[in-house]
Amino acid sequence: MDWIGQAKRSGARVHCGNERDRNTVSPTVLSGVDPRQPISCNEAFGPVLTVASFSTWEEATAMVNDSRYGLQAGVFTNDVRALWHCFNEIEVGAIIHNDFPTFRVDMMPYGGVKDSGFGREGLRWSTAEMTEERLLVVWPR
Repeated sequence: MDWIGQAKRSGARVHCGNERDRNTVSPTVLSGVDPRQPISCNEAFGPVLTVASFSTWEEATAMVNDSRYGLQAGVFTNDVRALWHCFNEIEVGAIIHNDFPTFRVDMMPYGGVKDSGFGREGLRWSTAEMTEERLLVVWPR
């Protein structure tokens, strides 16, 4: 799988990174990526950032939602109304404000929507998921 190479051949620009060492790739920043390219529409699970421009928050929301995945999203803004718009409209398991979308704490319900897994992780949610509730009724004599 050479998703970065495919993107480059389709006209994307590599701003930094894309250095390989056996099974790893250095942090890479791309722009001008066709949204249909695998690096743009699949979960890379690597240090790869694709940059896309937008004119309105509605356009940005539509770009994010045009994916079969929805784990988490980082929203960088100081506009609380824009943040609330993203929280209400973007189809992901969590919105992380002004930070990258890999933040996780065991006390929070971590998980995604669409094809980004099922259920929630975190102590409370994992315990509930792995517990089978049962009932015993004892009638007095």
